[in-house]
Amino acid sequence: MNRIDSTFEKLRAQGRKALITFVTAGDPDMDTTVKTVLEMYENGADIVELGVPFSDPIAEGVTIQEASLRSLNGGTTLDKIFPAAEKIRKSTDKALVLMMYLNTIFVYGCDKFFSKCAEYGIDGVIVPDMPYEEREEISPFADKYGIHCINLVSPASRDRIKKIAADSNGFLYCVSSNGVTGVRSEYKTNFDEFFGIIKENASCPCCVGFGISGPEQAKKMAAYCDGVIIGSAIVRIIAANGAESPKPVGEFVRSVRDGLDS
Repeated sequence: MNRIDSTFEKLRAQGRKALITFVTAGDPDMDTTVKTVLEMYENGADIVELGVPFSDPIAEGVTIQEASLRSLNGGTTLDKIFPAAEKIRKSTDKALVLMMYLNTIFVYGCDKFFSKCAEYGIDGVIVPDMPYEEREEISPFADKYGIHCINLVSPASRDRIKKIAADSNGFLYCVSSNGVTGVRSEYKTNFDEFFGIIKENASCPCCVGFGISGPEQAKKMAAYCDGVIIGSAIVRIIAANGAESPKPVGEFVRSVRDGLDS
């Protein structure tokens, strides 16, 4: 069984919500990334997304854009991220996901990429610039190696929400509001309506991301779905602390985990 599936199966049995966290791989360096990921797992993260830096991350706000630039300037590539994933795997069996852009997969080669994912313990891939209707560009390769391609759905998906929700695996990434990633103080989305449609049609767990900044917001949003995704708030901590990030990131993740479980 894919680790993502077993994670949600276990959480469901415990009556708990999933906490999914994000870091940009290689920001500020790969050793810090490995330490930070392990610290997040230790403090209650159930799944971690490793962001693969890209020169034009269209789904990202300024915080993650800047992290991608720092990482790229440091020489981060997929061939450096995979060995980092291998190091992470030596210390944990928790689910690990890559969040990346489609061109990176095409340039690397689809079969080679998903083969490497399986080899180095990657359980899923999130590709925010891949339209649902074009998923066949990569899904046969992902299926071949047992890797989940995580679909995204947003309020802007409108009539497509039902179809996307019904044809998803791993978990459905529910974008909280239109726009790019980043901390938000308020939302304009009608979540009762949005998640009502999703829950009627979803074939897998659904988790909400984009803009969640702390324990209270996480708990509030988790009431609508199976888990929450936090990225920019963590990347901000890393930007402020550099190589000293693992401990403060771990403390933040623990506060969110405690908030979800309270």
